[in-house]
Amino acid sequence: MQIDQQLIIKFLMFSIVGASGVIVDFSITWLCKEKAKIHKYVANSLGFITATVSNYLLNRYWTFYTENAQAKFVEFSKFFFIALVGLAINNAILYFFHEKLKWNFYVSKLVAIGIVSIWNFSFNYLYTFTTVS
Repeated sequence: MQIDQQLIIKFLMFSIVGASGVIVDFSITWLCKEKAKIHKYVANSLGFITATVSNYLLNRYWTFYTENAQAKFVEFSKFFFIALVGLAINNAILYFFHEKLKWNFYVSKLVAIGIVSIWNFSFNYLYTFTTVS
């Protein structure tokens, strides 16, 4: 079975954007949780949502770039919906590893991000950016 080279390149670009999102996510989560003393799951959600907006913009204009920008609102709505489902998955995984298995909060968060990244790439590639990719 031959793997589509364009798919691999897009996945690598998506991964680079995702790595920047991890930095944004962890930074916002840490600031909210440790400095502002916001509840850990609210802080996690704020970090996740901020990273989602950042990732959308970077993916929109770099990974899945197109001159046709007529449906940006619809595209962002799709991206954000996928991210909200991802957030639910993220918080569930974070809860399981942190609360049930007693792993460190940030290690649990990293595991959740890794798993949710597969969800995000798959559904954004197949659904959100279908007219763009």
